[in-house]
Amino acid sequence: MNITGTLNIFTAAKEKGAKRIVYAASSSTYGDHPGLPKVEDKTGKPLSPYAVTKLVNELYARVYASLYDMQFIGLRYFNIFGPKQNPQGPYAAVIPLFAEGLLSNTPPVINGDGSHSRDFTYVDNAVFANQLALFTDNPTAVNEVYNIACGEQTTLTELFMALRMEAESDMEPVYGPERMGDVKHSLADISKAKALLEYEVKVPVLTGLKRTWKWYKERG
Repeated sequence: MNITGTLNIFTAAKEKGAKRIVYAASSSTYGDHPGLPKVEDKTGKPLSPYAVTKLVNELYARVYASLYDMQFIGLRYFNIFGPKQNPQGPYAAVIPLFAEGLLSNTPPVINGDGSHSRDFTYVDNAVFANQLALFTDNPTAVNEVYNIACGEQTTLTELFMALRMEAESDMEPVYGPERMGDVKHSLADISKAKALLEYEVKVPVLTGLKRTWKWYKERG
């Protein structure tokens, strides 16, 4: 679906004469590359079917740009979070699962020993990046991919403890087996987005967590 849907959008844009497409890329594209922080031009082999689809989308964007005189900007999002994320379903993100556990007094399960780390990025930062990509008049900014993140590393245990503090809870998480295909650590180098798109972090991680917890708590 990722590949077919994206290709349909690219093709429809070409047929309608659209000149710029901003598309959702992913940090999963870095795959098994061990380097930290992640830099746009240093990727490894994908570790999941999802990562394969996101890599293919970048390749299609590159080809369409070269063949059809179109502009593409791919944004490699790093663990976007915020209010209204659904804690149900097979693809639920970890933050709404933690929030639901704290609200229902049900200890959440952390896959692994809690030392896995991610560059959690509040949704307002992603929205800001999309606006910059859509309206940039910098000719060197187009036909590129960018890391969109906060440039900070937070472990799953640190994340849970931060939410637990907001909830004024003493709940302890349950640690389970690691998931197959999980990247151990992820951290973005956001210098390229800063330089070419004038991107900046609007909402730091902890501020975003406070806002997110407030929404889940008020929702009940």
